[in-house]
This record gives sequence, C-alpha cells and structure tokens, in this order.
Amino acid sequence: MKPNLEKILLLIDKNSGLSSSEVHKSIELDVELITIKRYLSDLVSRNLLLVEGKGRATKYFVTPYYKLSHPITIEHYFKDEIDDRDISNKFNLNLISKTLSVANIFSKDEIIYLEGLQSKYTTNIKHLPVDIYKQELERLGVDLSWKSSQIEGNTYSLLETELLLKDQIQAKGKKQEEATMLLNHKVALDYIINNPTYYKEISLKKIEEIHSLLVDGLGIDKNIRKRLVGITGTNYTPLDNEYHIKEAIDQTCHLVNKKDNAFEKSLLILILLSYIQAFSDGNKRTARITGNAILMANNHCPISFRSVDSLDYKKAMLIFYEQNNLYAFKKIYIEQYEFAVNNYFR
Repeated sequence: MKPNLEKILLLIDKNSGLSSSEVHKSIELDVELITIKRYLSDLVSRNLLLVEGKGRATKYFVTPYYKLSHPITIEHYFKDEIDDRDISNKFNLNLISKTLSVANIFSKDEIIYLEGLQSKYTTNIKHLPVDIYKQELERLGVDLSWKSSQIEGNTYSLLETELLLKDQIQAKGKKQEEATMLLNHKVALDYIINNPTYYKEISLKKIEEIHSLLVDGLGIDKNIRKRLVGITGTNYTPLDNEYHIKEAIDQTCHLVNKKDNAFEKSLLILILLSYIQAFSDGNKRTARITGNAILMANNHCPISFRSVDSLDYKKAMLIFYEQNNLYAFKKIYIEQYEFAVNNYFR
C-alpha cells in the first residue's frame, strides 16, 4: 500500500469520524483536498474505510477488516517492552460476535493464492498410491508433533521424535513428560485421521475430545478452567469465568461452522482457541490439531508448521492477543500452508 494511504488510515484509526476536510487539515501531506478525497474513496473501495453521512456531514471510520489486517510486523512491534506497549489487556467481548462475524479474514488475492495451492495439492494426491499417501501423512504427522511440542518448550529433536513415534524409542536424558506430549500428538492425529468427516462441523465437545487426548497423562485438567490464568510475555488476561468461557467457545463454533471457506475456518480456530485459553494448559496444541482436523475434514492439505520459527509463532499470537490484529499470524499461516503443499504428498 502507498505510504500516503497508510498515513490516512493511521490518522482515522486514532481519530474516528473525521471528515475529508479534517483529514486534509490534520495530515502532513502536501496535496490538495481533492486528492485526499480520491485517497479516501480508494480506501473505501478496498474495504478499509467505512462512510457515514452525506455531503459535508460525511465521516470516515476504519473497518473491522483494517483492524484485523493492517500491517504490524513482529520486528517493529516487539521493539517496545511488555509494559510499554499500548494494548487491549482484556478479552474483547465483541471480537467474535461482531468483528470476525462480518470481516473477511483473507483478502481476495490471499484466497486466490491459497486456492491455487489447494488445487496443486488435489492434483498431487490424485496420482499418489494409497500406501504412499499414508507414508506422507505419517511424515507430516511426525513433523507436526515435533514442531507443535517444540513451540510448547519440548526439547526433543525431529530425529528423536521420529524414533519415538515410529519405534517407541525414548531419547536419553529427556523427561517422560516430553515423550508423553509427543505421543499424545500422534494419538490425537490418528483420531482425526480415522474420523475424516467428524470435524466438518465443530463443537465444544469435539474440541474437548482433542484436548483430552493431547493432555492425557500430563497432570493437566481436562475440563474448562474455572480460574484466571496468566500468559507469559503479555499483559493480556483471558476470561476467568467458566460460563463466559463456554459462551466464547460456543460463539467460536457458530462462527466457524457458518463460514464456507476451509482456510477461514481453520485460521479462526487456530487463533480463537488460543485467544480464549479455555483450558488450564494445552490450548495452542489443541488449536493446531483442531485447525488441521478442519482442513482434513474439508479435503485440504494439513499443515505441519515445521519450518516456522517457534518464537515468531508465539510473538505473532501475542500480537493477536494484544491488538486483535491478524497480519503477522496470517502471514505465518499462508507460508506454512505453502510449505506443506510443496513438501508433502508430491
């Protein structure tokens, strides 16, 4: 996007309801009012600005899509320390029911790109023998189990993970909990593979089933939490009431189920289960497996996240917690879908 347009968006984001003349007076651009009006019309056509009123009473506001998608890079955002960041530190009660329910999660160009990748995946698997497809799915499952666990602090290497999941050989000097975490991923993945259409629609019960499989034997409560939890690295605090948490999950399931696009469904589950933090632990693991369950139920390529940097993943999620902005995490999602299509099932 041109710098002039970005300046206008930032101005209106901080000062909702400006008129074109107020934008012209406030912004530091050496252009005529008619040029400002042309810029504003351009931003409206891109679904980045909303218009209210007519004539001289016309006012401009940023759209939910702008809030979700305007560029926030990890490098720039984390220049400020945790207590210096201007954030939304409480759960946004309107995010699911009002913002995400009306906003397009992906741009048209992003959808075209993702669908092109999906088409490539569909073509690839048509020519794969069944046994080769199963081998590739197993390989992706090993990679996903390793990376998903690594993001949570597991110290197993990829090779050690493969030996554990394929041959039941535990790595020397590692904690039993680390092996259990990895093995639980395999159990959860086998469950969704063996029930391929089960996650066409999502529900609290189905989410709890995946969570239960992932935390089995780890001393983690398997029910919706009833107390406040803190999240390392941020001042954002999730909901602390069991009934409000269940309501947020129900809203999420309704939102996901009414979406037509599998990519939107998958990404929404990934971010919202992490944002709600419905369980005392294992939320992001549950989100990653559930997101893949949705992709597979809709005959889409699953994602291993193998090539993502674990710290970047965590930071992109923190940006969503603090700003409800998807830019950084959506970039990771698209890159990882591209990686999956180009590295498995070929």
